[in-house]
Amino acid sequence: MTNMPPTEISDKALDLLQRPLTCALITVMPDGQPQATPVWFDFDGENIRFNTAAGRQKVRNMERDSKVTISIIDPQNPFHWLEWRGHIAEVRDESQGAREHVTALHQRYTGQPPSAEMFADEQRLMYIVAPDKVNAH
Repeated sequence: MTNMPPTEISDKALDLLQRPLTCALITVMPDGQPQATPVWFDFDGENIRFNTAAGRQKVRNMERDSKVTISIIDPQNPFHWLEWRGHIAEVRDESQGAREHVTALHQRYTGQPPSAEMFADEQRLMYIVAPDKVNAH
């Protein structure tokens, strides 16, 4: 296992951040129990960004406690993984690009733009997760 300074990502781990892999977002429930949710993400070169709809349990968890962990495991090699322990540095709503972000994520993961009605009934939020500690192997 490699412990890296928060802003230093090894080339070996960087590929996990650049590929369209589904990650596990771990938040903490009100009773202290961890909650893991699969999410699409991207990496802006410094932070991990993901998108969700307002009102979901993970949103309520992050409003109460901004500390999160993101786990990415290479589907071709389960011994190649990255753990991103961090905190929510910023939340952007639709007026700040959240809808465009979910559209870009959909394109990245499916190769196609979403249909016009796919996210129409949802208020989208984009979360920026800054690293506190990164572990990788």
